[in-house]
Amino acid sequence: MVITKEHRLFIEFADAVRRERYVGLCFGAPGVGKTQSARHYSQWDQLAGHLDGTRPVGSNGEASAGQILAARAVMYTPKVHNTPHNLDKEISFLCDRLGWNVELMLNPGRGIDEHGRLNTSTHAELLIVDEADRLKVGALEQLRDHHDRTGIGLILIGMPGIEKRLARYPQLYSRVGFVHHYKPMSADEQAFVLARSWPHLNLGDADDYATTEALAAITRITSGNFRLTVRLVGQIERVLKINNMSIVTKEVVETARKNLVIGSM
Repeated sequence: MVITKEHRLFIEFADAVRRERYVGLCFGAPGVGKTQSARHYSQWDQLAGHLDGTRPVGSNGEASAGQILAARAVMYTPKVHNTPHNLDKEISFLCDRLGWNVELMLNPGRGIDEHGRLNTSTHAELLIVDEADRLKVGALEQLRDHHDRTGIGLILIGMPGIEKRLARYPQLYSRVGFVHHYKPMSADEQAFVLARSWPHLNLGDADDYATTEALAAITRITSGNFRLTVRLVGQIERVLKINNMSIVTKEVVETARKNLVIGSM
């Protein structure tokens, strides 16, 4: 995970929503890094595979079970065609399974009631819903009901304009306590990220005119969009390898640009 300024702001935002148990709204253009920040915060790439109920976190010798579960967060992406009933069922399952894992970590071999179940009701503290633009009125009302019943913090992630859409539903919007506008990287931050995350490209040499030109071309093409930056860097590496080159120039960047499909950002 590349740590950017916006990612750090997202962490502060998510911590505040989780702590205060409010509804939080995060919006930004496609590709700026919203989903990646949410997945990193919730440790979702490591956690999701354990929420099918077959094995607890740490059962495969993972030493970082505490870190994986530390955020007490689940991440949910609604299907394109969703219903309030299925949404509530799927979210409740994820939250229960997170609680099951936390309970087993905190009290291994204990906490089982007379029916052989674990007390999992209080461990899920944050629900992150990605692609919230897909949700219609009924599903949004179901989310509000789940938030009210459980007291869980709720983050809705979507495209610019979702804040105006939600403002039409005062019962939900009145519960929004935090808003985070996830912005693209500035030119200076993008240069810093390129130098630190891809050091083999030698894009950190500000005294080299060719490098300065290349950085300006990358900034112009990507406009600070993180996803597009990653894709462009991949193509730059490909062009360098094919042509047996080691220096990134403006011409290399422009050649790499031709291999990408770039829509309006």
